[in-house]
Amino acid sequence: MKVATFQSYKNGLYTFMFENGEDMIFDEIHPRALKQFDLKNDKSYIDQTFKITFVEVSGNDDDVIYRIDSLKLVS
Repeated sequence: MKVATFQSYKNGLYTFMFENGEDMIFDEIHPRALKQFDLKNDKSYIDQTFKITFVEVSGNDDDVIYRIDSLKLVS
């Protein structure tokens, strides 16, 4: 798990900033994690810190997309 702060949801993409200052864009979130934290619609999660696990998934035309598999809110 890595620690990252949720920045935004725009045009189907989720942006998180990691502790090292690096932004990462995720194309997908596992439905179980999205059910727990509605990042699409609940603006209160912006600037909240999460522990996240994610995987690389091969997309079309050898593109690599990133999918969040789990989220845990850091208090």
